[in-house]
Amino acid sequence: MPKPIEDIIKQVETGTADLIPRDELIQKLEHAQEAGKPLRVKLGIDPSAPHLTLGHSVPLRKMRQFQDLGHIGVLVVGDFTRRIGDPSGQSSSRALMTEEDIHRNMETYQEQAFKILDPDRTEIRYNSEWLGALTFADVIELSSKYTVARILERDDFAKRHKENQPISILEFLYPLAQAYDSVAIRADVELGGTDQRFNLLIARDIQREYGQEPQVILTVPLLIGTDGVRSMSQTVGNYIGLDEPPSQVFGKLMSIPDELIADYFFHLIGVPSEQIADLSPRDAKRRLAFDITATYHGSKAATASREEFDRVHIHRERPCDVPQVSLDRTLVKENGKIWVIDLLQSSGLVASRGEAKRLIAQGGVKVNDERIESADLDLPFDPPVLVQVGKRSFVELV
Repeated sequence: MPKPIEDIIKQVETGTADLIPRDELIQKLEHAQEAGKPLRVKLGIDPSAPHLTLGHSVPLRKMRQFQDLGHIGVLVVGDFTRRIGDPSGQSSSRALMTEEDIHRNMETYQEQAFKILDPDRTEIRYNSEWLGALTFADVIELSSKYTVARILERDDFAKRHKENQPISILEFLYPLAQAYDSVAIRADVELGGTDQRFNLLIARDIQREYGQEPQVILTVPLLIGTDGVRSMSQTVGNYIGLDEPPSQVFGKLMSIPDELIADYFFHLIGVPSEQIADLSPRDAKRRLAFDITATYHGSKAATASREEFDRVHIHRERPCDVPQVSLDRTLVKENGKIWVIDLLQSSGLVASRGEAKRLIAQGGVKVNDERIESADLDLPFDPPVLVQVGKRSFVELV
């Protein structure tokens, strides 16, 4: 017997920020039940970086809810639109990415997404399929279906226009291209973060222009990152990746600010705040870290990660399994010493000399358990040398 529509609506509304319009979703669900035809539920993924994060998991989990109700999830990877760069929420245009970088980032997206989605009810599509095939005449036709005045209603565009900051025509094309994705896959529902609300609404108008029934919009809150300030982002560095090693996932979750605990429980594993009300922040984080690590890596890995965390951070012991990296001997000076910045770069734990200097200044670097106080030091290189960055990253240089 089909599940009552009101029960379905209550389920999909839980944890959402916007449902626009609610009555249209009810109609779509009723029609889907009567016709025995599943809805097509779209979620766009921007391939800006190689990891899908716990931030991505919030709309992915919502898509899984629709799949469990019998509907089809359509994951649209924006390999074409990322060449434009989504300016949503940005104070300036974003740097463009090369096709090579985009495809490198996308290599494991399917594997990561299927940690949450049902593979049998998922279509993974790349918007280069249809956007790459558009002629210039097609783009002109698409552009004619929306006005500059309406595009400028978006907050970030309006603010930049008011402050006389440049906005390229290219940026205006992004929401139209994203809207055309909905036309191409005939989306019935589109999911996204609250920062995408304006773009998703444009898609409703563009679908009408192409003779389609407009999609329903369902947005979810943006997950605040591990810094407790900004939304989770790989660009900012305050993220937890779905495919990061389990010990990293566990450790990062143990480091989140206390005020994020309830939101993480609710949005990432569906546990309401009243169920953790009696736990201390420390105990709540340990449960959260274990449950999420187990979700993406299994309970055995979660148990090992918890034991490793306790060994390093409670008992102050060295990690059991420290990766080894070979040092380029040309970096070692004639006196047998090496500049600490070269040492850090060789470890692979920092992306640049600038990051190495910043971490040293913040007191976040240790070599052989001794905190490094200055970026100007030359250190004796007597392998193996244990390098630690932050609380959780270790490498042994040999």
